Amino acid sequence: MSRRSDAALLIDFGSTYTKLRAVDLAAGAVVAAGQGPSTVTTDVTIGLEAALADLDRHMGGLPEFRYRLASSSAAGGLRMVTVGLVTELTAEAARRAALGAGARLVGSFSYRLTDGDVAAVVDLSPDVLLLSGGTDGGNSEVILHNARRLAESSLACPVIAAGNRNAADQISAVFSRAGKPLITAGNVMPAFQELDIEPAREAIRRVFIDRIVHAKGIDRAAKMFDAVLMPTPAAVMTGAQLLAEGVAGRPGLGPLVVLDIGGATTDVHSIASGDPTGQGVVQHGLPEPFAKRTVEGDLGMRHNARTIVDTEGVDRIAAAAGVSSGAVERWLSRIEDDVKILPRRAGDRAIDHAMACAALRIAMRRHAGTIRIAHTAAGPVAVQEGKDLTAVKAVIGTGGALVHAAAPAEVMAAALGDPSDATSLRPIAPVLYIDERYMLYAAGLLAEVEPAAALAVAMNGIRSTGGAHERSGTG
Repeated sequence: MSRRSDAALLIDFGSTYTKLRAVDLAAGAVVAAGQGPSTVTTDVTIGLEAALADLDRHMGGLPEFRYRLASSSAAGGLRMVTVGLVTELTAEAARRAALGAGARLVGSFSYRLTDGDVAAVVDLSPDVLLLSGGTDGGNSEVILHNARRLAESSLACPVIAAGNRNAADQISAVFSRAGKPLITAGNVMPAFQELDIEPAREAIRRVFIDRIVHAKGIDRAAKMFDAVLMPTPAAVMTGAQLLAEGVAGRPGLGPLVVLDIGGATTDVHSIASGDPTGQGVVQHGLPEPFAKRTVEGDLGMRHNARTIVDTEGVDRIAAAAGVSSGAVERWLSRIEDDVKILPRRAGDRAIDHAMACAALRIAMRRHAGTIRIAHTAAGPVAVQEGKDLTAVKAVIGTGGALVHAAAPAEVMAAALGDPSDATSLRPIAPVLYIDERYMLYAAGLLAEVEPAAALAVAMNGIRSTGGAHERSGTG
């Protein structure tokens, strides 16, 4: 490392581990990694000190870091509930804002909140609630009704109001009288079928920094780092966007997809316009965000292993693994007894491999757009809903389930377009990469202060699995 001040420390406070990456800013490369067990539920400094000691051993002494930046997904991440007007419109816009900001959506409600809805919201114990509804100058009755119900309830978390601007002052007055915290942001849908989710995303991030970091106890270690900038999923999204777009003087990879299989969820990020590529195809539905994230809470490799098998079909998993259905059931039972279990036997590894392929196939099918033929008075028309990702040329796998897979390219190929499922607009022949040192979150953090170095870190952190891949077979 050239100078002590050329070093950056990037921290991820996770639910299982606190992970560190030391980066040489001049070279744009990671020089060492360290980790310790996460202790965010007790004393966060214990886990961080253990991780720093591990990093110290790998580096032979810690430099004076120019930057010490952190993200966090600890204690389940940022639990969020959204409330909107119409399920397919403002409620969907709020959902997209929440996921794009790195929140973990635990509940979504539409229309006028009932007594049962309000009780359900309170029972979910969210860290933040995003209240939307109505285009600017449109319906304000429903969002005002919902604001009053929430203000009168025992809900204790901050509320972000991102709906009809004409109702903003009245909503502020309602929450002020109730003595409850409210943050106002721009309307997530200022006009019909027009999205503007960035102001809400920024408000969510402010809540995360101002309140959630304190609630999780991370600020107890404030002397050991400079700032917690964002939830870890948002850092991954920022890193992915930087990798796609590049910086002045250095291009990125272009439109891309990031796949992340975890123990509790499977996340998919796409950085692409998703506009139709087929001639004469008509886009239908809400416009898609350029940077989109979906979280499949039923596709975790450990906490939701049985759901993966049930969704894919036990016989298909068994056939793909080359084992009996009984062997699959036995492995599921062992996972349910111990969600931290790792496969040791060849049969169990094969089942895990088949489950990972299924999780990515299902998650990518949900994330990507679809195309269908609609019959109109003028004849048949090809209609696209969601993003067309067929032309994406880079797909990046991250997270332990892919990084440590025996055949990561084979697992990732399960997410690609399938000739037998022509309605799904998944990537067709991208180059597959592995984020083998878990650098996307680090690049996302560093992008806030040193974008050129962050891009170099991201580029140096991924490894091509070799050539373009095109999937074939059944889906």
